[in-house]
Amino acid sequence: MKTPTNPVRFNNYATLPLHRGVADGKTVWFVVTDASDQGVARQLGLNFAPRLANITVGCPGCAQDLAADNGAASLPQLMSANTPVKFLGAPDFSPNRMDVAGSPTPFPPSVFHEGARAGAKYSPFVMDANNVVYDAPIVAVGDGPFDVTNHTDTADRVLRIDPTTMDVDLLFVRGFANGKPILYLSFDSSDPLVATQERATFTPVLNLSPAANGGRVPSAARAAIFSATNGKFGTLASPPSQGQAHLLADGMIEKEANFSNVAVLQALAAGGDGHNVFDVFPTDTSPTERNLYSPLWDLQNFMYSAKAVAAGENTAKTDANVIRQLAAQGMVTSPGGTPLGSSGSIINCPALAFFDTAPTGPQAALPAGVNAGSGGAAAPWASGPLVGGLLGGGALLVIGSAILLAVRRRRT
Repeated sequence: MKTPTNPVRFNNYATLPLHRGVADGKTVWFVVTDASDQGVARQLGLNFAPRLANITVGCPGCAQDLAADNGAASLPQLMSANTPVKFLGAPDFSPNRMDVAGSPTPFPPSVFHEGARAGAKYSPFVMDANNVVYDAPIVAVGDGPFDVTNHTDTADRVLRIDPTTMDVDLLFVRGFANGKPILYLSFDSSDPLVATQERATFTPVLNLSPAANGGRVPSAARAAIFSATNGKFGTLASPPSQGQAHLLADGMIEKEANFSNVAVLQALAAGGDGHNVFDVFPTDTSPTERNLYSPLWDLQNFMYSAKAVAAGENTAKTDANVIRQLAAQGMVTSPGGTPLGSSGSIINCPALAFFDTAPTGPQAALPAGVNAGSGGAAAPWASGPLVGGLLGGGALLVIGSAILLAVRRRRT
């Protein structure tokens, strides 16, 4: 495990390799988390996400064609040669993020504004000369020194960035998949409110990616992620708390995430994240389930019925099929009472790690009428060797060899 170099030892972040690029004549810095090619993913220690190969179907702008601007070199060749990768655009990190809880219930917020936005030419996804698609989000702009306090030139989850050691510390997110606690990263959303809640970049082009409600369709690029709008809140622990109201309730989402703001890091470590639910995870043992993984997520907001809330049944759910079963029983719907389905919002959230036990598959059956997906060849869930760590005395395993975690439950 990498030893943190910052003075605050109450941490909640992952350390990723940093890479240099250029956009609009300015230096930019990016990370790489996923690849659509199994061999490349193994070579670079990334998540293998085969469905990223579908991202430009009907949406050419959803992934920048690097070959058009960087020649015939592959992305690994460019990075190994330390050649700056040319991007068509970069996010604007200067906006002041605002996110104030509503009343009488915290969600939706009374005021919100995203802290970073992208222009029409920018996507975090790129395709190289070998037609491999990568998740390669830009996390900072300029030559430094960088603002990691108010994030005027860095993404809102950047806690430290060092172009000398070529690594960056990114605040991660806690959630669930297949009944197990997981960690993931969050970089972009096609919706300004979701981007604000996620401390992510508003990247509207992703809204055109294929396809809404295509989470279990192998020819689509999106997987399904679930978020409660009126889950239980009032305590940081999850379970029982979960969802957008929970995320807003303690007021910490209003504040900047940085190493000086220990209260924010403490709240997140204690369970203050929204604890969204992944439908699939790279550790799933079924090839069908595993090959449905994508870092590009189709957000499905779910709302408990008044009866379910009154009965106290809006406690945290940890498995996507459990949520689908509740929808089949009429206990949850999309907000407004429509059937559970895509909200129209997309999130770029690469899987990062699991805790003591890997998610291996759904804990409940798919309800009748929900597409169970179809196969594809088996593929290894971990493209690189596992990295061990500790989190409150329990084992923590990281997907991919390119990522290190630095996590502390208490100050030392």
